[in-house]
Amino acid sequence: MTEPERALRVFLVDDHAMFRAGVRAELRTYVDVVGEAGTVAEAVAAITATQPDVVLLDVHMPDGGGAEVLRRTRPDHPDVVFLALSVSDAAEDVIAVIRAGARGYVTKTISGRDLVAAVCRVADGDAVFSPRLAGFVLDAFADRPGAAPISDPELDLLTPRERDVLRLLARGYAYKEIASELFISIKTVETHVSSVLRKTQLSNRYELSRWAADRRLV
Repeated sequence: MTEPERALRVFLVDDHAMFRAGVRAELRTYVDVVGEAGTVAEAVAAITATQPDVVLLDVHMPDGGGAEVLRRTRPDHPDVVFLALSVSDAAEDVIAVIRAGARGYVTKTISGRDLVAAVCRVADGDAVFSPRLAGFVLDAFADRPGAAPISDPELDLLTPRERDVLRLLARGYAYKEIASELFISIKTVETHVSSVLRKTQLSNRYELSRWAADRRLV
């Protein structure tokens, strides 16, 4: 991979410090990581101060998430490019952050090499999506100007983190694997699963898996 003539200035926004450290290690050979933040408020202030070329942006954070960062920074900093980097590959998450102004959306399963390439591409003006995610955007925007994604009242009962846990559960992940993937404790995973079971009025993970598949969360 050829390095850009001028190292791109990249800012990381994610509420998990360990994940930020891993991304920073993958990127630092090719770009200049000028800062990082773990909350929306920190991100807004630091992006304003550092004026990076590209912001790698988590979609779900405790105080608002990626769409809120975009809402509060893009009007005053139109030259900053945002690339969503999330564990979620749910259509509603992809569409929401693209509507808010992100230039692309990749999932955290992306390799370090491909992430570097994605950062360079969005900085050059391309739109970048992980496989199959582009279809969500086309479905939402093609021939439907201004249209919003269809709402599912039952799905809307779940918090973003509960959806993340449910999605991995439905893919067959064990609680320990879900905890590792989302950087949370096994106890927190159990709490989220119990909450999802209560809200959906289902009784076990197998019923949850079918419920998630019916809603195209898997």
